[in-house]
Amino acid sequence: MDVLTHFNEQGHAKMVDITGKDVTKRIATARTTVRMDPVTLQRIKQGQIEKGDVLAVAQVAGIMAGKQTAQWIPMCHPLMLTGMNITFSDNDEDTLTIEAEVKTTGKTGVEMEALTAVSAAALTVYDMCKALQKDIVIGPTYLVEKSGGKNGDYRVEDEQ
Repeated sequence: MDVLTHFNEQGHAKMVDITGKDVTKRIATARTTVRMDPVTLQRIKQGQIEKGDVLAVAQVAGIMAGKQTAQWIPMCHPLMLTGMNITFSDNDEDTLTIEAEVKTTGKTGVEMEALTAVSAAALTVYDMCKALQKDIVIGPTYLVEKSGGKNGDYRVEDEQ
């Protein structure tokens, strides 16, 4: 079993010490889905949501949130991100897929930043469309892949 490193000798949470870790190129990709009525998705795609361009606002929200992850998640290290891209795709029916790829060169990974980015983007979609539809469903939200670091590469085997 892997040793959990987020606890101190008293059993309390702590920020992991990354002082001795090597600086490596690190990339993480996360994904989430937003399920809604087909009419809502069509209105998003056609720019017919009263609050404005849903995907443009969600993209900016995701990037802003990814950059602020250490302020959202207590034990995350503040990171200097070197790149982030958020993309949107849909199934032409009722599901919007949001994906974030986050990059850094550092001592710890960017998985939390990628997960935070897609979560904030999805929440923004909900916020901008909630007047039209309250029962929008977000998720699953998950790490698709990551590379770099001492634990090596990871890729989800069973797509959600």
